Amino acid sequence: MSEVLYYGGTIWLGESRGTTDAALSRNGVIVALGADALTEAQSTIEHVDLAGGFLMPSFGDGHAHPIFGGLEAEGPAIRGCTSVDEIVEAVRRYAANHPELDVIRGASYDPTLTSDGVFDAHWLDVAVPDRPVVLRASDYHTVWCNSRALELAGITAETPEPELGEIPRRADGSPVGTLREWGAVELLTNAVEHPPIETRVRALERAGQYFLERGVTWVQDAWVERADVDVYVAAARAGRVPLRMNLAHYADPRRFPAQLAEMRDARAEIEASGSSLLTANTVKFFADGVIENETGALLEPYCSALHSHGMEVWGAERLADAVAAVDAEGFQIHIHAIGDAAVRQALNAIEHVQQVNGERDRRPVIAHAQLVDQTDLNRFAELGVIPTLQPLWAQLDALMTALTMPRLGPERSARQYPTRTLRDSGARVAFGSDWPVSSGDPRDGIAVATSRQTPAGDPAGGWIPEETLPIESALSAYTLGVAYQAFADHTDAPWGVIEVGASADLVWLARDPRAVTPLDLPAVEIRQTYLAGEPRITPSRNGAAES
Repeated sequence: MSEVLYYGGTIWLGESRGTTDAALSRNGVIVALGADALTEAQSTIEHVDLAGGFLMPSFGDGHAHPIFGGLEAEGPAIRGCTSVDEIVEAVRRYAANHPELDVIRGASYDPTLTSDGVFDAHWLDVAVPDRPVVLRASDYHTVWCNSRALELAGITAETPEPELGEIPRRADGSPVGTLREWGAVELLTNAVEHPPIETRVRALERAGQYFLERGVTWVQDAWVERADVDVYVAAARAGRVPLRMNLAHYADPRRFPAQLAEMRDARAEIEASGSSLLTANTVKFFADGVIENETGALLEPYCSALHSHGMEVWGAERLADAVAAVDAEGFQIHIHAIGDAAVRQALNAIEHVQQVNGERDRRPVIAHAQLVDQTDLNRFAELGVIPTLQPLWAQLDALMTALTMPRLGPERSARQYPTRTLRDSGARVAFGSDWPVSSGDPRDGIAVATSRQTPAGDPAGGWIPEETLPIESALSAYTLGVAYQAFADHTDAPWGVIEVGASADLVWLARDPRAVTPLDLPAVEIRQTYLAGEPRITPSRNGAAES
């Protein structure tokens, strides 16, 4: 029998639940708190002295892409490059050091490094003319490739515009080298082989370590296809699943509803894989794209009118019918909706599901909800929809000021990321990172959620300051909010809170995050992460990884 006593610091039980000074876990489950924990711990095998620190429920991530994130370390280091020339040099150097690779893959380049977000294949040809180069933008909705990659994919001036995608072209109709959205991106990715499965399992392990070092013990993988299921099954059979994960099967409007049988089979395969850490109970829909490349679906036109109202991936009726079909199979609904038109379609689809399939505890998710029309704000709570938001995005960074705000104009820009409004409406807000699109460190997201400022402190007083959250509410969105999304309360030992009977999924911080300024939150050291009572950070690596 394994027992651990935690004492010597502040133990935060959850929002509005107060604190205590001791907790006792037995076989990975909290069995006593406070004085009871101290009384029962006479024979405890292990004592953890918090040394004046702060113990709280571990974080969850309600929307991320672990395999994508882990694969970034397998390619050229282009994240953080501040110019096109710097990216090209990083690609050249990596390709020279890896002559054995048939394809040079990398991520995530900064799409704001050109004024229109369009990158030229010829720039990469200088570095690597003879092998395909495939680079993903930080939004993961856009790819930049070289001429050899375009050639292998058969993308020419004669290639028609793909369904659910766009190929920016030169005056003569030839492709520039940038592909937008998955309908175009797949023309390329289908022409080059996936990385070997061992490489992808290694990426999954690397992603797990990344999250654990940041206090995260549960992650929603928000886009899983058949090849990804194979990775998770291989990891499970080898005992290499690093933390709790739920998989969301990608619903493709070009293949639906034939996909339903595949989704059922994949769910069963994950359940039979032998890992208690894995589930595959969710289906992911895209209602639109992203605002920065004008594929986010808007009720009113974009200011530049390049794409008018943006891209509707399914259309209202098809989305509602598809969502109802997966709900009837017992899957949880998870809809990517960025623009206000997409958010309305998603809400309408979920309302349709309730009408045709009846009431049940389905906990549907709308991810991102960057722009929500005023008339739709209260519908999240009314329909029981979880807004899974990315708090880190609610700041005036380069992406916002260079690409997003010019496309929305001042009135719509001032209505973005209505976090406080949604919470105050009664919606069960959860937080996620969308890593590797942005940092997967909850400390970074909480800093912005409580300040609406950049790391430099801009603007003074915060951007749209009425949407900032109190610190305990932000902590709760990253703990209990995500646990609710994950149906953790339906398990034998729920997580997301510290209470008797809960799993000892915990994170130990060096300081009380409630007592530091938002700008100082990212620097608060994470001393240990516990998954069902087991420490998961190697001491030599504790705090070593960067966001």
